[in-house]
Amino acid sequence: MRIDILTVVPELLESPLNYSIVKRAREKGLVEIYIHNIRDYGKGSYKQVDDYPFGGDAGMVIMIEPVYNLISKLKSERDYDEIIYMSPDGEILDQKMSNMLSCRQNLILLCGHYKGVDHRIREHLITKEISVGDYVLSGGELPAAILCDSIIRLVPGAISDETSALSDSFQDNLLAPPVYTRPSDFKGWKVPDVLLSGNPKLITEWQESQSLERTKRLRPNLSKEDN
Repeated sequence: MRIDILTVVPELLESPLNYSIVKRAREKGLVEIYIHNIRDYGKGSYKQVDDYPFGGDAGMVIMIEPVYNLISKLKSERDYDEIIYMSPDGEILDQKMSNMLSCRQNLILLCGHYKGVDHRIREHLITKEISVGDYVLSGGELPAAILCDSIIRLVPGAISDETSALSDSFQDNLLAPPVYTRPSDFKGWKVPDVLLSGNPKLITEWQESQSLERTKRLRPNLSKEDN
């Protein structure tokens, strides 16, 4: 898998993409991540990438030319499955979407900044818009990092025990059951006896019942989606 991230603030992506599972996946050659500075394609000697919006609104908008030129260069080198714009008004990221995107080969992630991007970019260059929630951040870099993490951990070989990802919350429209570790008794707070029983059948039944109960109590909307 290859992911190309387009941004005006590449420094924001250095840390989240160089630790933990994402770092290991990159070191194993399972995924390639390239961060492109849109400013390298800016206009004039000052490498301008933003301008005032027509209509007199406040704030600055990322211009179409630098983004168009960068995307055109990348597309001339390979085919991309999706060109994604990280936007607060895009489709909400969920586990189903992460599962789907983890099966793709080449992705472009465009990070907005300031007041966003010239809308013609969204109309003519973008194939999918994704949001990480109904709130506004300073830019699309952190949402892009979240999207990368949610995708890459699903790539075969990224996690040592691949079955671990299959038991994560939301994989079956259910929250994951509670998990415990040693000691089994801490200040009188005890691990449920069934988990200490050594009986796989009883443990599985307990985990399934806990997933159902927690989903209905904490995220009833997920239960409805399954109907």
